Amino acid sequence: MSAVQQETRALFRRAVERASLAPSVHNTQPWHFVVRPDVLELHDESDRQLRALDPTGRQLVISCGCALFNARVALSADRVVEVDRLPDRTQPDLLARLTVLNEPARWTPLVRLDPMIDKRHTNRRDFLDEDVPPDVVYELTTAAEQEDASLVEIVKPEHKIVAAELSRRAEVIQSDDARYRAELQAWTTTDLNRTDGVPVYAIPRTDAGSQSDALMRNFDVAGRGWLPKLKQSSINHCLMVLGTAESTRLAWLRAGEALQRIMLEATRLGYVISLASQVAEVPSTRAHLRTELGLEFSPLLLMRIGRAAPTPASKRRDVSMIISEMDE
Repeated sequence: MSAVQQETRALFRRAVERASLAPSVHNTQPWHFVVRPDVLELHDESDRQLRALDPTGRQLVISCGCALFNARVALSADRVVEVDRLPDRTQPDLLARLTVLNEPARWTPLVRLDPMIDKRHTNRRDFLDEDVPPDVVYELTTAAEQEDASLVEIVKPEHKIVAAELSRRAEVIQSDDARYRAELQAWTTTDLNRTDGVPVYAIPRTDAGSQSDALMRNFDVAGRGWLPKLKQSSINHCLMVLGTAESTRLAWLRAGEALQRIMLEATRLGYVISLASQVAEVPSTRAHLRTELGLEFSPLLLMRIGRAAPTPASKRRDVSMIISEMDE
């Protein structure tokens, strides 16, 4: 192996380390990377797909898109990166190939996001009661556009109420499915040594009287969440909806890249984001959301943006578990 290839392999390994810190649905971390002498491949791990919540694989691919964006950020400071998405129809699990060119990297806004990868954490706490400035909203919507996605703020009070109601309806529909409840239980963990799943120290406590106004999935299936109960209604906060023009595997991958770019930009600007995807996981509520809000794209998730007290990061699998290195 040449010196250039050895250097490239080291860059790829660091990119995988950064990619491993990406968010994923239920912290399933459904990705695997293959390092070759000149190419880094991103594959999905279908055995980590949530079959009840995500039968189409939409959330799996979006999660992998987040990891892909982190890898792009990690490589961008050193080399010019070319990304070939869904490059081989005969390998449906192969989501992307990243190739670095043997030329100096040109400056890109992605470079400033690398330090944010460690700082970004999903935050399920109550947000502070303060507005998000228009310039921050602009930065986030622009970030989505750069990745071929759309991010729209939900401004009208009646639209916020509709979004909250549809989120609650979607969660009720999902919770009526025994397979969904079992899946949620399996991926919510009290094992503090576990390196995947949503840990109890990162979820709020809930009880029979708790409301789901927070546009957030109720992970406290065992009644042991460590974070305080939510008190504020998130419909008073900055709410946004992310989506894509098409609903295809490529669009989902790009949506994941957009989502991670949005979250890293928010972190850079001093804000945190909490996600709610259940409204888009149920076909009927997804269709209603698009109609009621007059969206010109297919909605994929809702997010609230604001400031909140810090929350611990969920753990990640060791890099050795998500990487394969090939000599050819």
